[in-house]
Parts: sequence; C-alpha cells; structure tokens
Amino acid sequence: MKKKSAFFTEMKNNKYLYLMFLPVFVWYVLFAYVPMGGMVIAFQKFDIVKGILGSKWLGLENFKALFRDPYFFRLLKNTLLINVFGLVFGFPLPIILAIAFNEIRLKRFKKITQTISYLPHFISSVVVMSMVIHFLSPDGGLVNGIRNMFGLESIYFLQIPKYFKTIFISTGIWQGTGFSAILYMAALAGIPKEQYEAATVDGAGKFKQMMYITLPNLAPTIVIMLLINLGSILNVGHERIILLYNPAIYETADVFNSYVYREGIMGFRYSYAQAVTLFQNLVGFFLVFSANKITRKLDGTTLW
Repeated sequence: MKKKSAFFTEMKNNKYLYLMFLPVFVWYVLFAYVPMGGMVIAFQKFDIVKGILGSKWLGLENFKALFRDPYFFRLLKNTLLINVFGLVFGFPLPIILAIAFNEIRLKRFKKITQTISYLPHFISSVVVMSMVIHFLSPDGGLVNGIRNMFGLESIYFLQIPKYFKTIFISTGIWQGTGFSAILYMAALAGIPKEQYEAATVDGAGKFKQMMYITLPNLAPTIVIMLLINLGSILNVGHERIILLYNPAIYETADVFNSYVYREGIMGFRYSYAQAVTLFQNLVGFFLVFSANKITRKLDGTTLW
C-alpha cells in the first residue's frame, strides 16, 4: 500500500511532467510494442488473406529452413564482418573527434568545424549513396578520373565484390562520426575543470591529462555505447545496402536485412522473413545481456 501511495503522490506532484511525457508513451506503445504481436507469424505459414488468427501454425519450421538455407552462412559472415569492421574502425573515431574538439580553444573555429562534422548525418542516405555511385562511376567519376590522369584504367568499383565492404563502411563512418561525437562531447562537458587545473599544477601534460582524467571520465559512456552497438551486431542498415548492391556483388554485400527485404517484401515470404528478423533480434539481445552482465561485474557500468 505504501508503494502505491508513493506512486500516486509522485504522479500528483509531477503531473505536468507526466502529461508532457504522455504523447511519447502513447507513440511507443502504438508503434513499438503493439507491433511486437506480429512476431508470431515467424511460427506460422502466414496468409495475408486469413490473417494471423487464420494462418497455419508451423512451429519452428521457418527457423529450421533458415539454418538450412544455402545462403545462411554467407549472410552471417557478411553481416558480422561489416559490423565488426565498422566497430573497429568507426567506434573510436567519434571519441577521438570529441576529445579533439574539446581541446580547441578558438571558439569560432570550433563551431565551424563542429558544424561541418555534423552535416553529413543530415544528408539523406539516398543522396549519400547517389554521391558514392557518381564518384566511383567508371565513366566520368571523380575517383576513376584521377586514375585516368595517371594513365591507370578505370575500375568498376561497385561491380567487384572485394571493394564493397570498404566502400560501405567508409561512407557509414563519414556520415555518422560527427553526429556520434555529440554524446561524448556532452560527457566531456561534465568533467570538472578543477581536475584539469590540479593536473596542470602537478605538471601533467595534455597526454597525461587525457589518459588519467578524460578517458576515465568517458569510460562509462563508451561502455554504454559499445553495449548498444553490440545489440545490432546482426543488423546492417538495409536502405544503404540496397541502394548500392547488385547481384554481381551479393557475395560480399548481401546481409540479413537485405535478404529479408528480398524474401519478405519482394518474394512475399512474410513468415520466413519474420523468422530471420527474430533470429537477429534474439542474437542481439543475448549479446547485450551477456556483455551487460560482464561490465556490471567489472566496473559497475550497466544498461539496467
């Protein structure tokens, strides 16, 4: 009873804050939680006419079909490689950029460089991928134009499988690094200046200040962001993949998300596509849950 009383007292005292939060709550319920009921079609032979209630129940057959799929290991390999390389090369860059911005003392220059770094995030993926296609075009593209100036032959970059991962990961890093740095800059803003002043008095240079003050204070934020990224280790943005790839480079470009698009939307295999998606989400949840448990034991940093 005491807990209920405290809850209603809290609601009454902060009623306007809860009213402000209500639209967000309703949005999440309607568009994030209610649609979860549709996951049941992963266990059915879904018929769009009969609906969920009238469709035939298959149990785990769709999942068995996924693991027997001749493309399963190719999809798994491509998805993991793109995400792992994206983490290795892309994850540290926003941290480095945020620390670099934090060291800039010229305010005008700092604002200009920050704005320039944020801009790619607000460019549509369609526009970014169109730019990539144009720059890498064998006929009049910027990259091949430079190669031709030095007497080298044009390369059909988007027709050769080995180039795809580098192109895709590079564009993702370019588009997201500046915006991702904002979170780390907010964490840096919360570090007391007195710590740096005390370190300067003790004779610590910039490098030592970064190692013993900046990075330790950033560590909780870094761990949280790493945990969140682990949750999407089997998810790759299918929009950018679909805008770039073609059958000639399926060998290295085809991932679970693009496969779901082809099989589910284009091939009308809704149940099978949902089974693939559910498999991705379960793996992501397991990784986040396990990593969260490990970090909680190591330094107390945790998502929940």
